[in-house]
Amino acid sequence: MIHIRHRHDAHFTVVGNHLAQHPDLSLVAIGIGVHIQSLPDGACVGIKDLTRRFREGELVIGRALKELEDAGYLERRRVRSGDGRVSTRTRWFERPGAPPPPVDLVKRRPAPVRAPEPPARAPKRERTIVRPPSPVEPPSAKPSPAGGPVDRPAAELLAGLRRRDPRLLLSEADVRRLAPAVRTWLDRDVGPAQVTRTLTADLPVDPIVWPARLLAHRLSTWLPPALPTRPVGHRPSAAPESPGRPLPFQTCDGCERAFRAPRPGLCRDCRDGPPAAGTAA
Repeated sequence: MIHIRHRHDAHFTVVGNHLAQHPDLSLVAIGIGVHIQSLPDGACVGIKDLTRRFREGELVIGRALKELEDAGYLERRRVRSGDGRVSTRTRWFERPGAPPPPVDLVKRRPAPVRAPEPPARAPKRERTIVRPPSPVEPPSAKPSPAGGPVDRPAAELLAGLRRRDPRLLLSEADVRRLAPAVRTWLDRDVGPAQVTRTLTADLPVDPIVWPARLLAHRLSTWLPPALPTRPVGHRPSAAPESPGRPLPFQTCDGCERAFRAPRPGLCRDCRDGPPAAGTAA
């Protein structure tokens, strides 16, 4: 086997050989482990979520998750929130048995040393030029990083997510970057309320470190298909004809039975048979 190497500059995941070449894990468990390690914090990795993503069934995926749990890569615990709801908190260990990283990973930088200020000099006499003020563009016309205006309905939807959950606090740059993905949902006849429910449902119990990555994953992975223009197998058919008005009831002049006819007279039996007794011939 010869590797055709490629240096990835973005959208890649570092996986240790202890997982990729694990001697005791099955191929399905290794593949699911690599997939879970590539997901952002807050992604749903339950059995039903993985079944919707892959073609394997719940039994195969459940066994693979149990292998990863026994090997120390996966930890699942049932926790109860403050409102009494029970949820599953999942943790993924990229290297089982390794000590956890320190909480404070931010290195303090030394304060910059300012150069000594030059001695003050007498200000030079300059001419004052009066120029007309330049027109100020309204905030709505401010171009986005892609060069176009900001999609206001999509931006307002993203900015309002923190009302549902304070952990979904996004910066202006994140809102501009995610607005096109929200616009795709809205263009596929998904209402703003339904988009908000989808983005804020089943959030993890742990703190969300990167809310923008979580929302970007849900917007791309859970994107529904576009609605068809007409139902599958639909064939236009002519409108059914409405039934005509029934004929009125008449009383037979021969046997005095009721029958439907446009005008008074004899019923069918009296017209086809001999005249009834007691009637004139």
